[in-house]
Amino acid sequence: MRFLDSAKIYVKSGDGGDGAVSFRREKFVEFGGPDGGDGGRGGHIILKADPDLNTLIDFRYKQHFRAERGENGMGKQRNGKNGADLIIRVPVGTQVFAEDHKTLLFDLAEAGQEVIVCRGGRGGRGNVHFKSSTNRAPRYAEPGEPGEERWIWLELKLLADAGLVGLPNAGKSTFLAAVSRARPKIADYPFTTLEPKLGTVEAGDDSFVIADIPGLIEGASEGRGLGDRFLGHIERCAVLIHLVDASQREIAKAYRTVRHELEAYGHGLAQKPEVLCLNKCDLLDAATIARKRRALARVSGKPVFAISAAARIGLEPVLACVREHVRNARAARRQAA
Repeated sequence: MRFLDSAKIYVKSGDGGDGAVSFRREKFVEFGGPDGGDGGRGGHIILKADPDLNTLIDFRYKQHFRAERGENGMGKQRNGKNGADLIIRVPVGTQVFAEDHKTLLFDLAEAGQEVIVCRGGRGGRGNVHFKSSTNRAPRYAEPGEPGEERWIWLELKLLADAGLVGLPNAGKSTFLAAVSRARPKIADYPFTTLEPKLGTVEAGDDSFVIADIPGLIEGASEGRGLGDRFLGHIERCAVLIHLVDASQREIAKAYRTVRHELEAYGHGLAQKPEVLCLNKCDLLDAATIARKRRALARVSGKPVFAISAAARIGLEPVLACVREHVRNARAARRQAA
């Protein structure tokens, strides 16, 4: 299944049914009077967060959604049936924007959450409601109200506790495969990862989800490489795991490049806690690792973990640090709730 994280769709709720103009006519009933029933309500358009979905690919093939119209009222004060609501299932983590792609309408961050994006039109009242002392036989009924309609944008942002960032070939996919049961594509060329991948890490009694996104290069915020369009998937993360390839010559430049792209993207990514790792240390001797580790700590101002995802060396301290950040973030969310 191809990954799709953005879609524009048209939604229209059902129109309300018309009220009925009707009069009671029965044998031996001299004064029957009006008896027109009300029209039914039009169906709502409802978005529901479905935990079994992980992409918006379905909306590539269908972009128009219309709910059922309410039935018209009938004689004998019979009301029309309400139109059936149309439930559109979307992945958990989907944000709903207005047509301008800027105004956030809803954020479906919890499984089973439902929101009404278009309300069905109200059904019209039948002529029985308009009888009065001066108008005993009204020949008027209300028409049903039209349903709401709009274009909306759906943007999927994966729900992960930690996000992997780094230059292409920094070893992010290898790291994800080493610490979880995820099996991302791993190869010795840049941009092996073309779409976000998730992996669940079991750490003691806790578990947390790590998201791997395509590598960033210099100028990604301006559209170079795969651009920064996938950074939105780590906006919800509690911590970023920044991998730097120890085998390259310019360690400081590699670190600054990624940090610059995070700052250029905005949305608070540059302010998130960062666990900095010098990866692929199995390729270097101890003296070289110590020198590069000091250089990276000097330019970042943060402690640096020396690891090798391929050889599974030094991963436990990294996961313990990530777990602590995730715990703190979850505790803060519970307290805020």
